[in-house]
Amino acid sequence: MKHGNADRILQYIQDQQSELIELLKHMVDAETPSSTPESHRLMISVLTDAFTSLGFRVRKPEANNGHVHFFARRDKRDRALPAQLLVGHFDTVWPLGTTAKRPFTIEGNVIRGPGVFDMKGGLTQIAFALKALRELNLPMPLEPVIFINSDEEIGSRTSTKYVRALARSVQRAFVLEPSMGEEGAIKTERKGIGRFIVTVHGKAAHAGLDPEGGASAILELSHVIQMLFALNDFDKGISVNVGTVDGGLQPNVIAPHSQAVVDVRVPTIADGEHIEAAIHGMQPTTPGVRLTIEGGIGRPSMEQTPRNKALWEQAKALGRDLGLSLQQGRAGGGSDGNTTSQYTATLDGLGPVGHGAHAEHEFLYIDKTLERTALLALLLLAPPTEWGTA
Repeated sequence: MKHGNADRILQYIQDQQSELIELLKHMVDAETPSSTPESHRLMISVLTDAFTSLGFRVRKPEANNGHVHFFARRDKRDRALPAQLLVGHFDTVWPLGTTAKRPFTIEGNVIRGPGVFDMKGGLTQIAFALKALRELNLPMPLEPVIFINSDEEIGSRTSTKYVRALARSVQRAFVLEPSMGEEGAIKTERKGIGRFIVTVHGKAAHAGLDPEGGASAILELSHVIQMLFALNDFDKGISVNVGTVDGGLQPNVIAPHSQAVVDVRVPTIADGEHIEAAIHGMQPTTPGVRLTIEGGIGRPSMEQTPRNKALWEQAKALGRDLGLSLQQGRAGGGSDGNTTSQYTATLDGLGPVGHGAHAEHEFLYIDKTLERTALLALLLLAPPTEWGTA
């Protein structure tokens, strides 16, 4: 049966198009490269104004490296109700000065600009979904909690502890990362991500006078690289990539040191455990050298757990109420949804429909983003699924 408020919510949000675009422009103009947290003050101010006007109380957790995150919950809330988490990030991959070269622009139904798709468009959706429910006087069955971090693009190094703690305390999490592809697929799976550093310790010797007196770390690294690439299983979705290598002193010196940095992507937690054990279990084959192996799977896989499937089915049904035929997909990259999924029902990729995350042609479609804002509002109104706390 069609949700009785679907048309009302969509119409309200469509009527708010100009205001939504104005907020998005303020966010894009407030440049927020991950590497310069001191530049984030303006964005924090934009978010604070947007959510305090909706009756939210804001906190700004700080990290010792200068990063400041954003947390908000309703000032007047029903403390007896369980909670639902809205997750996003405001940092981007773009350095300061990018907006001067590629400013926020509107071309018909398309908006372009650095960070507009990944993921400031999703942040505007949070604000306007909540605004719609407030203005239409539609009570939510779960209290909304908002967490927006400033370091997601560099691995959520200082914010994961907050995401994890919040995910443990809520019944479901909605992640406003951008959707996938032109069809705007919802991300119901994400690969786990690992980073490893393999260091080879050899022995230096003169390459001409005493070639047998040394132990080449570079020779051993060549064997290590072959062992690493042998772990790839593309049919299963497992990728192991040696991204950078370094080593040696001079051409006439047997290399005493070499190093490789390895990126790993795995579809399941079990695959991650297997690959992690295999990498840490590697043994040298060159006499006289030893290996030091650091790292692991930092972001565990987001899998189609029963609770995640139940939340997806709920979203698909609510999408039909809006005239949407939602699709689902697996993303090769990670997000904070990888973390929330370990503890609560999670739906990711609820953000804008468009293209070009981390690319200069980054854009979103206005009409489809308005539809996704209405979808988020309906999800916030939906009762918990039976797997909501499983």
